[in-house]
Amino acid sequence: MTHVRILTEALGGSPLSRLIQTGDAPPAWVGVRPRSAAEWRELALARRAERDWGRCWDALAPAIGATGAAAERLERVRQQGGVVVTTGQQPGLFGGPVYTWSKALGALAFADALERETGVATAAVFWAATDDADFDEAAYTVLARAGGAEKVRSEHAPPAGTPMSLAPLGDVSSLLTRLRDSAGSIADPRALEASVGAYADPRRSVGEAYVALLRELLAPLGIPVIDASHAAVQTVSRDTLASALTNAGGVAEALSQRGREMRAAGFEPQVEEMRELSLVFAREAGIKRRLSIVEAAAFAADERAVLTPNVLLRPLVERAILPTLAYLGGPGELAYFAQVSAVADALGVERPLALPRWSCTLIEPHVQRLLDAFGVGYEALAQRDALEGAVARKAMSERSAAAIGGLREAINGLTADLSGEATPLGLDKAVEGARHSLQHRVDRLERRLVAGIKRREQSLLQDVGTLRAALYPLGTRQERALNLIPMLSRHGLDLLDEMRDAAGAHAGALVAHG
Repeated sequence: MTHVRILTEALGGSPLSRLIQTGDAPPAWVGVRPRSAAEWRELALARRAERDWGRCWDALAPAIGATGAAAERLERVRQQGGVVVTTGQQPGLFGGPVYTWSKALGALAFADALERETGVATAAVFWAATDDADFDEAAYTVLARAGGAEKVRSEHAPPAGTPMSLAPLGDVSSLLTRLRDSAGSIADPRALEASVGAYADPRRSVGEAYVALLRELLAPLGIPVIDASHAAVQTVSRDTLASALTNAGGVAEALSQRGREMRAAGFEPQVEEMRELSLVFAREAGIKRRLSIVEAAAFAADERAVLTPNVLLRPLVERAILPTLAYLGGPGELAYFAQVSAVADALGVERPLALPRWSCTLIEPHVQRLLDAFGVGYEALAQRDALEGAVARKAMSERSAAAIGGLREAINGLTADLSGEATPLGLDKAVEGARHSLQHRVDRLERRLVAGIKRREQSLLQDVGTLRAALYPLGTRQERALNLIPMLSRHGLDLLDEMRDAAGAHAGALVAHG
């Protein structure tokens, strides 16, 4: 047992995302959610009967490269005619933020719950979106240190439009050292060893390193990782991509109509509409280029073209090549599924189902002790600088605090104290103006005192910085920024099992209520 507190959180997101999370979105925008174990079983049986999935598994095996428990679970799904649930994420340095792992473990918990409640063999598959070309997103991670958070970043930027599967990793040994240093006292070296094993070779691509790390840590839990850039994925995806190109004009019109519907209902589409462009990228000389509708038909017929989907088409590709029941997504992903359904309708295929993923905050024992010492909950870190100000005010001497309080009390009493004289003379506005001016001066004086106390109370404020780095690094929720590898090194890989267990309640609710 690691003694790390694992708190399940509300997922949050835009009004559109929250509408989808609650299941209240218009039926035309989203897939129909099963609302009981019996309905999930019915859906699972229908999915496994749709096609010969064994041929798909054979074709995709090189792209999945499953080993150990992951391979065993997939083989059981295959032999028993089972299904999968999926989630995924684009590459992030050293695995990216906590939500890379909470997504995977939440999907595993959901697969466990589905199998337990329906009797249908189910696996969770993590889709590593290595065909993504956003190097700025893939190049950095955030580390928690005593006194504050540190953003570490690779500067080995490839040409714009390079998929991460082709972007050279380069020498990141100095960043690995900073990752190791941020762990402090290491109780379990396996997570760091996995990171070094994945990222030490500069000849690897960014995508290859990411996939290697995920597989090393997730395979023992039974979670296979599919590399979206692998040639096997491109081959089995070809029919769906060609269909999207052949029907590019109709897809664009369907998305335009859906956008009008959403705006009429008061929601803004998550993905910007680009009517002259298809939903398919072609890779030319190692660079991704989104194909126009004008050239779409020619590329649909070109068997040599290397094609990949954009975010609105990827869920349809995934559903076509895997016996997927549902995708577990974050707030932004859920929002774009309101447009994905329009694409599915235009192509005459079933709408993929998206469900809200599990979200969490992890509180280590030393972080909890600091929270207790300050007498606050972790939510106190959400508002930038609020806790720092509160700490400084608490450190102010009683005499100074009393003086400031006395000034405020005297100023607030001016209106009543002077009204007997001021009102007959018509000077009420002048008194009120003076009160506001004096209050402003006291506010300014207090701010300057607090700033001075902050400089003086460096030890206390370093502790606040430590808290902020652990819980709201760089002003962002922990799950969306903080790297998990140092925490796994301090507390052990058992934390991954504990996260899966903590996600169980969320998974059970999805099975029971959709």
